[in-house]
Amino acid sequence: MLTKQTIDIIKSTVPVLEKYGVDITKHFYKRMLENHPELKNVFNQTNQREGRQPQALAASVYAAAANIDNLDAILPVVHLIAHKHRALGILPEHYPIVGENLLAAIKEVLGDAATDEIIDAWKDAYGVIADVFIQVEEELYQQAEANGGWRLFKPFKVVKKEQENELITSFYLEPEDGKALPPYQPGQYITVKVKAPGEEYTALRHYTVSQAPKGNIYRISVKREAENNPKGVVSNYLHDDVEEGSTIEVSAPAGLFTLQQNENPVLFVAGGIGVTPLYAMLDSMEAGREVVFIQSVRNEKLAVFQEQIQKKLAELNGTYFAKYSDEEGHLTKDDLAKFIKENTEVYICGPEAFMEALIPAVRELGVPDDRIHFEFFGPGFSFKA
Repeated sequence: MLTKQTIDIIKSTVPVLEKYGVDITKHFYKRMLENHPELKNVFNQTNQREGRQPQALAASVYAAAANIDNLDAILPVVHLIAHKHRALGILPEHYPIVGENLLAAIKEVLGDAATDEIIDAWKDAYGVIADVFIQVEEELYQQAEANGGWRLFKPFKVVKKEQENELITSFYLEPEDGKALPPYQPGQYITVKVKAPGEEYTALRHYTVSQAPKGNIYRISVKREAENNPKGVVSNYLHDDVEEGSTIEVSAPAGLFTLQQNENPVLFVAGGIGVTPLYAMLDSMEAGREVVFIQSVRNEKLAVFQEQIQKKLAELNGTYFAKYSDEEGHLTKDDLAKFIKENTEVYICGPEAFMEALIPAVRELGVPDDRIHFEFFGPGFSFKA
């Protein structure tokens, strides 16, 4: 329990965090990874280089400070992050390392402005926040084990590798120990852990299970990130080096982006590889619920799962709409307006710019936040929920 004095001090630092938060978190990651290079096996180095991880952490620290007197207000975000932490194998012993280096970074960036009183208040606040995360994450570890899953990672064999188009390949994964897979909700993701040739550290990436539960196999569908600089370490390794018979380490399914079980109409809005969780949800649906599936890609050749989506929609008496940006431009609010009815539940997944454009558009069309569902496979999301 934090004292009123500690809460007042933390809240007084909110304007400072708004101004210097990213500077603090950039310094924090640099400092921590220099002192504990073994953590490079956990943290996404591409996100570090591109600045996305520091920005996401700065937003989280700011939110924690602003709500330090009512941490229940950020519990939805805590649960979202906790799912990612559980999938990455974050453990209680990591939190003291983070706390020590975060407090040092605050002091080193702010200098004399970070008085002993402020640092002590943040030490107390960090302890409370860390305890919340540790508790929630331990509950998730225990839930995974209780459902027939496992705590960290275990080996899976690639039993089938299938090229979907020029950019996307699907990998069918079966547990090497032959044990039954735990149940999962369509839309959830697994995390793969690999060590690519020439890389000093392991790399971890989240990938949606890209079909509804079928037998004792997980399928992930991976886009080759060849245009990035640097190129996607994991996606290119999977495409180029992982073959049928290869073994990769996999975590149990995680994630909160799943289909709500109600009778409301459903609108799926997929951008590029963001189709994977949405197709898994569609694949699990039964007749009796209105459904529309919008697929936005550069051209028809890149419209992965298009045939399967249309076949499933025919079974459900649903509607399919595709828009190819090379020919017709990007999806617009007017495109979405044609398919939004009263009580429609909207599910959006795609690149960050895609969602940053379309989620506000959906809000402008009158869909409340509790009926807008989205997933972003990165360290965080910049706009306010």
